[in-house]
Amino acid sequence: MTEQSLTRNIYLHDVPLDEAIADWHTALGAAGLLAPLGKETIPLTEALGRVTAEPVWARISSPHYHAAAMDGFAVRSEDTRGATETSPLLLRLGEQALPVDTGDPLPAGMNAVVMIEQTQPVSQDGAEYIEILASSAPWTYVRPMGEDVVASELVIPANHRLRPQDLGAIAGSGHSVVSVYPRPRVAILPTGTELVTIGSELKPGDIIEYNSLMLGAQAEEAGCIVTRLPIVRDDYAAIRDAVAAALESHDLVAINAGSSAGSEDYTSAIVQELGELRVHGIAIRPGHPVVLGLARGKALVGIPGYPVSAAMTFDLLVKPLLYRWQGLELPEKPTVQATLTRKTLSPLGEDHFLRVTLGKVGDRLVATPLAGGAGVLMSLVKADGVVQIPRFSEGHDAGEKVRVELMRPLSSIDSTIVAIGSHDLTLDLLADRLRQGQPRRSLSSAHVGSLSGLLALQRGEAHLAGSHLLDEASGEYNTDTIRRLLTSNGVRVVLLGFVNRQQGLILPKGNPKAIAALDDLLRDDIAFVNRQRGAGTRVLLDYALAQRGINPRQINGYARQEYTHLAVAAAVKSGAADVGLGILAAARALELDFIPLFDERYDLVIPVEHYASELLAPLLALIRSREAGFAQAVEALGGYGTAQMGEVLAEL
Repeated sequence: MTEQSLTRNIYLHDVPLDEAIADWHTALGAAGLLAPLGKETIPLTEALGRVTAEPVWARISSPHYHAAAMDGFAVRSEDTRGATETSPLLLRLGEQALPVDTGDPLPAGMNAVVMIEQTQPVSQDGAEYIEILASSAPWTYVRPMGEDVVASELVIPANHRLRPQDLGAIAGSGHSVVSVYPRPRVAILPTGTELVTIGSELKPGDIIEYNSLMLGAQAEEAGCIVTRLPIVRDDYAAIRDAVAAALESHDLVAINAGSSAGSEDYTSAIVQELGELRVHGIAIRPGHPVVLGLARGKALVGIPGYPVSAAMTFDLLVKPLLYRWQGLELPEKPTVQATLTRKTLSPLGEDHFLRVTLGKVGDRLVATPLAGGAGVLMSLVKADGVVQIPRFSEGHDAGEKVRVELMRPLSSIDSTIVAIGSHDLTLDLLADRLRQGQPRRSLSSAHVGSLSGLLALQRGEAHLAGSHLLDEASGEYNTDTIRRLLTSNGVRVVLLGFVNRQQGLILPKGNPKAIAALDDLLRDDIAFVNRQRGAGTRVLLDYALAQRGINPRQINGYARQEYTHLAVAAAVKSGAADVGLGILAAARALELDFIPLFDERYDLVIPVEHYASELLAPLLALIRSREAGFAQAVEALGGYGTAQMGEVLAEL
């Protein structure tokens, strides 16, 4: 290991996105790396999806002779004049009428074809004739030479991605091979001592290496030949040597991880040693610690290790280059205007790429922000689109119109049911069952808590909300809050029974600290993890603490917030917390202990205008159908009752 590898790596610059791309492209252009990477000639059987490096000119006409377009008889047009139904003509076979099949050359001297269905055979005076009932204009039912393509005509231009019909046209014009641009060769090099291969037995600190799978698939989507190299540990010399070897046989090498500023982040130094470092650090989020350079006549990039950063920077920076090497522009993604459902904050000085889900609620297209962490890959899995928030913008307010770059077709978004509200595991199960039975329908749920879900309904931003808000005065679930927030504001809703569920203390396996009740949360040795403000579980906890006279401020961890039951369970599972309040199903999912404390009702709140809509009809049918097995699957999760599932509890 060199002395250089032991030095902490500092960003050279934190440049704006457009400047970073321009700088890198200037260097690539000077090295001849912005143009396509040469030409190659391949058989047409291997050319589907490839891009033409040269125009294709017809060597022959198609068809290259006058051809019969129908089964029938070739005739001279002038011999058919005067034929009518009342005064048919006879044409002598072998002289005036010659039999032909579709595709046969038109016999010499003939200039039309009579369809066989429009003739009758006639024998007369020992000779054979056909009887015709109408005259034929010249070239009737004849494909003249060059009808499709004339020799020397342009068939396919250069820089054209070949489709099945293009291959047929090229073959028909006399070619068996075609000149295309070579497919770029891309190497993905994962680095990190903590990485393990997919399928490995995991121990604390291990991270499954799947970025190379994802990045390689992105390159393959762009038409490249991909090599996924073995994991290299955090060792400067080992990484440098692996990069140098990959540069010998690839057009672009992407080093994954090691591009940040830590003591074991070697990418920028390796790029400097092997070639030319142009950019280290771009003012974007996610994807801040990007490295761009070139070495030995090849492109070289350092892609951040966090999966969202990796995927988005590869898409943003690398894919356009891969398309250019194939003579193509990066396909533009369609964009739409949508209404943002909640306020978003953006870091000043950075272009922020915000992932959102989309749905059409009434006549409005609404965009709901997803969790924004660079390591939250599910934010890309669930995303319907991306909102780019420009540098020096503080973000957007709820209700503001934003431009969304779509990640899936708008037609599928129109068939999306938008649920915003309290988190429950059964919503994921419901979404899966709905998609199985109705492939064109989908359920998109954003977990923001019961209160925020009802406020979303008030603003007309969702089709339904999951809610389990307990009114401390009446002891009733949901109805009092619905009357206050919705009914009083003119929003009429149906309160639909969904599940009854157990809430309780989620504990590590074996309950090592012997926690037995809420009173134990006051102990100095207990670290608690809470739900966010407005969550029904948080309201339930505060209600129970008030009944016991417990001051929440005395609980260590009361201010620490998570947004789902599974996130609470994960905090306990990891040891980051000793206990949290949540549902039995979440504890079971992560094999944790559980002490039941409360039985509560979790309802679906649906505005009347959506309750009777065609969009929600399959979802409501699934909820109500015992034969579909959904209720049984819910009960199998543990801690759920379904006696009121699908029952209208109130119309408010």
